[in-house]
Amino acid sequence: MLEFICCSMLTIFPDFLFRRYWQGKRLGQEITLFSMWYELRYGLSSCFILTVSLITLIFYYHPSTSNVTSFFRTVTILPEISGRVTEVMVENNQTVEEGDVIFKLDDSRQRAAVATARAAVIEVDAAALLAHDDTRVAQANFDAAEAAFEQTKDEFERKNTLFQENSPAVTVREVERLENLIQERLAAVDAAHSALESAKHRLEIQIPAQKDSAEASLNQAQVELSKMTIYAGQAGRIEQFDLRPGDYINPILRPAGILVPSDTGRGRFQAGFSQLTAQVLHPGMLAEISCATAPMRVTPMVIIGVQDVIPSGQVRPSDTLRDPQNLQRPGTVIAYMEPLWEGGIDHLPPGSQCEVNAYTSNHERLQDPDIGTAKFVALHVIDTVGYAHALILRFRAILMPFRTLVFSGHH
Repeated sequence: MLEFICCSMLTIFPDFLFRRYWQGKRLGQEITLFSMWYELRYGLSSCFILTVSLITLIFYYHPSTSNVTSFFRTVTILPEISGRVTEVMVENNQTVEEGDVIFKLDDSRQRAAVATARAAVIEVDAAALLAHDDTRVAQANFDAAEAAFEQTKDEFERKNTLFQENSPAVTVREVERLENLIQERLAAVDAAHSALESAKHRLEIQIPAQKDSAEASLNQAQVELSKMTIYAGQAGRIEQFDLRPGDYINPILRPAGILVPSDTGRGRFQAGFSQLTAQVLHPGMLAEISCATAPMRVTPMVIIGVQDVIPSGQVRPSDTLRDPQNLQRPGTVIAYMEPLWEGGIDHLPPGSQCEVNAYTSNHERLQDPDIGTAKFVALHVIDTVGYAHALILRFRAILMPFRTLVFSGHH
């Protein structure tokens, strides 16, 4: 509408000045709506056609959209396990740094588990000392059994030699007794050796395994204890936080609040343009943005990327086939924009609702010495009408507070 009014004024206003001051016609007498329409019908019709063509040219090569915002991420403040709140360290709308304590839960059960696990580690250490003693005792018993076996063996060999020489000092019964005693001593050696190996295995294998298990249980208990203190994972601002000591918190049924990271949503805007602009938008394209959070201010931007898919075509596995006719709203071509100058949008908070114009520039194509005259004029016209669109954006930026506060029924 604004484009039509501006274009029509190029015909109506000069004609009114000519007839009023040059021909001396009076307003309301010779100059009426009927006379103006009758005398300007061809001009106004041509102006309407020109306006439609101009609007089409502007919005195609210099697309505009009000579907612009800077998306930001939020982090839900949740403990990993349920518990009753014992202490709250922050307040709503408070800024926190990474690692700051937000609140604590009742950790008496976890502390008891840590104490039990620590006692189990101490018990294993004590068992290791006893295993050392048992190993030394088993080694001593093995040495004693070997010594007894060697002594019995030496005695048997000496008396058996005498018996073989038919000495009357040794009887058959005594030699047989020594043979049986050797077998007994050998069995005692085997038993002592088995006891020694068992003691070594307990000291070298069983005790370390028990200690590893006890230390793992201690670590697990300490991890569970650490879960009872909830920290800020990153710097940001606490929102929708109304937790009090004594409240019962559940990670599924009741979150504690929301943390808005301080670095999210800053420095980048996302704009959804009509699908007709898919062949026009490209990285490096200049743009201008005007937001409700900073009225009467236009900020230069640059498109750094264009999403190569249309969000409306997204599908998920299900048991129902998607029918294109059920798409109520067509998707948009999403362009990512950053400020042309560093810090250019620091004054715009994340989530701002804005309007944006993107401008086609044919400067490099116009430098081609082989360009034809018709193409040269057409490219100049395309670049020139961008100024009209930029002027309209500034009119909208100026009128935004009045349109919002007065004409929209805002209270």
